[in-house]
Amino acid sequence: MKREFFKIIRSVKKFNRDTKKFCINISYETATTLTPRTLAVSEAFGLGVDASHKQVLYDNVELQIGPTDIFYITGESGSGKSVLLTHLEKLLQPNAINVQDVKFDASKPVIETIGRTFEEGLTLLCKVGLNDAFIFLRPYNQLSDGQKYRYRLAKLIETGKQFWIMDEFCSTLDRDTAKIVAYNVQKHARQTRKAVLAATTHIDLLEDLAPTLHVHKRFGKEITIKYFPNMPPAQCTIAKHTRIIEGTILDYHKLSQFHYRESRRLPPPRKIFTMQRTDMKELVGVIVYSYPPPTCFGRKKALAKQRLLTMKEMNQQLSIISRVVLHPKYRTIGLGARLVKETLPLVGTPYVEAVAVMAKYNPFFEKAGMIKFATQHSDASCKEAIQSLSKIGFNPHLIASEKYNQEKLENLNKEQINEIKSILGKIKNHRLRRIFANKPYINNKAFQTAITNTNLTKLTKALHILSILLQEKIYLFWTRTQQ
Repeated sequence: MKREFFKIIRSVKKFNRDTKKFCINISYETATTLTPRTLAVSEAFGLGVDASHKQVLYDNVELQIGPTDIFYITGESGSGKSVLLTHLEKLLQPNAINVQDVKFDASKPVIETIGRTFEEGLTLLCKVGLNDAFIFLRPYNQLSDGQKYRYRLAKLIETGKQFWIMDEFCSTLDRDTAKIVAYNVQKHARQTRKAVLAATTHIDLLEDLAPTLHVHKRFGKEITIKYFPNMPPAQCTIAKHTRIIEGTILDYHKLSQFHYRESRRLPPPRKIFTMQRTDMKELVGVIVYSYPPPTCFGRKKALAKQRLLTMKEMNQQLSIISRVVLHPKYRTIGLGARLVKETLPLVGTPYVEAVAVMAKYNPFFEKAGMIKFATQHSDASCKEAIQSLSKIGFNPHLIASEKYNQEKLENLNKEQINEIKSILGKIKNHRLRRIFANKPYINNKAFQTAITNTNLTKLTKALHILSILLQEKIYLFWTRTQQ
């Protein structure tokens, strides 16, 4: 005789839109299948196995949840957290979105699946810590669990829905990543004035999520409800366990794989500083300060009130930030800005400059106290060169790859190679011209002679540099008096 069942026998949910109060009553009834073994249990323990069993989960529970609250539900597995979250989600429709219900194509590069424009997509990904150029190019199904959760958060933000529903919140993530994600969830919710309803068995996210309402659910109808002021945490708990100390080039090499240039080559460093975890031996980030190049766009504007500095004076008074690299796990909790802010006064020069592509989408240099002075767009000669190269078969999106350039050049005849030399010979940018000379400056006549006699290796490099020159860059500046 089969009598096994589980059913909700009472599910009363009321929502007062004026007071923002929910009144929840939920109970269920169960019974089991009659078998020789279940009957033996009944006989051994004196149970009425033929009768149903009623269990109350929520008995006139009142919860006040507004459109900008952070609601955190914790408790043991099976205590009724998901049941409550499901019922609240239904009551909040059509203004609620579940993180598991966001739609996207998992086979396409993530940059193709978010935002109405490239700029909007890049900004959304940067907001949640997916600000690695290599991640932009990977599909969702190639991301780690932590990266997948961050991506879904970006898609959640994109929907514009008022209530964000997150069951099993960060349950599959390591606890460091879970704390960072929790901090980011509340940060973006508060910045955009949205509400979060998150349920999990873990209690360790309380400080990073900083809920306005915390419900801890135990088995049966036992429940604890606490309300808190709607105040964001001062910092992520992970950030409390970090320190900045002077480092070496070896520290940079440990993290260089996470920089979008993925280069071990650096200009001669002046100072290197690292950020490290104090509660474990782990490198969090590194910043490299170098000597300034002879020329840099934006510098004249930044030093407008100064007389023209000699090269010797620039080397003494000016540094440039050549690399800032954070381990991907630690991004978007303010550590990049802190690494810059706390090391600017330590480098030993009254002026520091930075040139960055990512600064357009992630303004951590400005958060650190640097001032944006100029934006550099590629000059007309570079744009004309890429158009001419496109006409003879080069893909403008692939010339950043030296491997691609080399393979293309090796398959061209002498006449075609000369045509490429002629195209590059019309570029006026000094950075590209320096590839063909062993000195900082080269006049046009010497440049034309050098490019005519150059080899495929230098042409490969020149095409790569052209891709960099086509990027839009931000120039930022700091002076000691800004402190």
